[in-house]
Amino acid sequence: MELGYFTMPSHPPERGLKAGVDWDLQTLRWADELGYTEAWVGEHHTAPWEPNPAPDLLIAQALLQTKRLRIGPGGYLLPYHHPAELANRVAMLDHMSDGRLMFGVAASGLPSDWTMFNVDGMSGTNRDMTRESLDIILRLWSDEPSFHHAGKYWNVDKPEPMFGSLKPHLKPLQRPHPPIGVAGLSKNSDTLKMAGEHGFLPLSLNLNPAYVATHWAAVEEGAKRTGRTPHRRDWRMVREVFVAETDEEAMRLSVGGMMGRMMREYFLPLLGNFGFLEYLKHDPSVADSDVTPEYCAKHNWLIGSPATVAEKLERVYNEVGGFGNLLVFGFDYADTPDAWHTSMRLLAQDVAPRIRHLTPA
Repeated sequence: MELGYFTMPSHPPERGLKAGVDWDLQTLRWADELGYTEAWVGEHHTAPWEPNPAPDLLIAQALLQTKRLRIGPGGYLLPYHHPAELANRVAMLDHMSDGRLMFGVAASGLPSDWTMFNVDGMSGTNRDMTRESLDIILRLWSDEPSFHHAGKYWNVDKPEPMFGSLKPHLKPLQRPHPPIGVAGLSKNSDTLKMAGEHGFLPLSLNLNPAYVATHWAAVEEGAKRTGRTPHRRDWRMVREVFVAETDEEAMRLSVGGMMGRMMREYFLPLLGNFGFLEYLKHDPSVADSDVTPEYCAKHNWLIGSPATVAEKLERVYNEVGGFGNLLVFGFDYADTPDAWHTSMRLLAQDVAPRIRHLTPA
């Protein structure tokens, strides 16, 4: 199993935008130094707790400040970008990364974002737009000499050469394209079916293991459509992780720190509004009001000493049937940076050796 990082990025609303970016860059430098293999950066437009409308701005800076870490958007919200413009921008960024770029895509799940961009997410228009956009991007990157796409949401041309010197020429450094990752949250996720259908990397966001286990079934269902065989080693699992020297210290620094505050003030209420709290419960009879940071720390989060976290991680691994990369869910510990750095370090240096035998096919 490899270690990676997934940042929304999350910051408290009072954090300045630049200060938030500075913290994100610090965590990505640490991930690179500690041997994490990859990092994914989210995109959101109307969430003060997730203030990052342009992940590639952060990624471009991070690529200059890291040496080995593969970095990508996790992901671009395709309904909000013209596919031709995004295809060209991602191709350029891949060259700037010297081939370290990953290309994460998502359909967008915030109703406030849907409203800002006038996208009917309730009817699934965002998912349909995501599929069409990605198809166009991949065609633009292909060796197909020219085409006209008359779609439901976009009309795009790959033109023939003009005036002897003008022609489409921007393609990614990695051929045929950077690794494509697709994030999924809902049960029977349509985007994860798309991942299986095309052989993309599936990323499961942080709900309880029993619920997340259904995500692999969605990947397999999509893979059957095209005769593919999906591999669990490609499956990325996003989890809340906090490692400290003792279980007591990990509980204090997680629930009592920014991890607990972000969950209490933002993420758990948001999931409640979406009707998703049931997917955090170990028992359906648990009341929504009981799903607190303390509850999640006990039943869902991977927190504790290195030995405890290794034991919890192996349990999750077995419950879902195996996965290839643990993506640490990022939090803003800019006010107590040593605590977060210690957690990242202990995970890489003390926990990882204990779970080295977890190697899915």
